[in-house]
Amino acid sequence: MDDSQQGIKRMLQRNPTLNFVAEDDDRIVGVIIAGEDGRRGYLYHTAVHQDYRYRSIGQGLVKSVLNEMKKLEITKVGLFIFQNNHFGNGFWENMGFNVREDLYYRDLALTELQRIDT
Repeated sequence: MDDSQQGIKRMLQRNPTLNFVAEDDDRIVGVIIAGEDGRRGYLYHTAVHQDYRYRSIGQGLVKSVLNEMKKLEITKVGLFIFQNNHFGNGFWENMGFNVREDLYYRDLALTELQRIDT
């Protein structure tokens, strides 16, 4: 996914029911960006502000997306996460997501993108 403002706008337009924001008053405290290809769902970005963690906000965001994917008859959801993201890996394990050890992830950048490891 292209993480530029324009790239995220395209993602939101293509998947209008699969992206959520958690707010506290007028402050954004969590987000989830997801999409689907008609067969599989993908979680691209999930974040909760560190001051708001451990309040089930992330779980609520994920459950909202998964419920919407079920409505779209998506039967399997995947995500990519850096191995050294121990906090995130613990979160996804607690949410029931399994590690796949039988495949490699490969990509090819068609344009020059700035890599941000999160």
